[in-house]
Amino acid sequence: MHNTIPVITIDGPAGAGKGTIACMLADKLGWHMLDSGAIYRVAAVAALRRGVNLQDENTLAALIPTLNIEFKEGDAWLDGEKVTSDIRNEICASATSQIAALPAVRAALLTLQRNFRQLPGIVADGRDMGTVVFPDAPHKFYLTASAEIRAERRLKQLSQQELSAKLCDLIQDINARDERDTNRPVAPLKPAADALVIDTSSLDQAEVFATVLHYIA
Repeated sequence: MHNTIPVITIDGPAGAGKGTIACMLADKLGWHMLDSGAIYRVAAVAALRRGVNLQDENTLAALIPTLNIEFKEGDAWLDGEKVTSDIRNEICASATSQIAALPAVRAALLTLQRNFRQLPGIVADGRDMGTVVFPDAPHKFYLTASAEIRAERRLKQLSQQELSAKLCDLIQDINARDERDTNRPVAPLKPAADALVIDTSSLDQAEVFATVLHYIA
């Protein structure tokens, strides 16, 4: 049944704009949306709260099936507690990138992600949606941008939240995350062979969205 439900995947590194475009597309089509990064971030919050070593692959993988992860009305919930703000800070972002590099963790979360595939369709946002989670998706996109542009976007987000950060630190963090994501042994960050690659460095949201709509029309 699952493989008859339409899927559009949007992959790419942090700050490339894939989450925003995925939300816009899901809203336009009236489909469900899967923010796979949020699932990993909720798992990271659970690990941090329990004091689990972020390199202890077996313990982390065993923890995941015990978690009740839900997304309701734009909020993330962990075991009945809203954790939306917790999953958006830089500590969680760093922890997420670390646990996402572990094969057993990715395997534990794979079934959970695929269960989000429900009618009338799903727009899946992540790093391996088109290559691993939904390889049969008929429409795949990969959004990217320079590390400097992505860091500037993140700095703007943080300033809007009245949080301080240095651009040079954000660039360094993004480069480190890219290094981990692209070189992990399982499901490395890369475009699917049949994905349309869009560099968003010099494009605004409307231009990127128009490009995506053109290719799925």
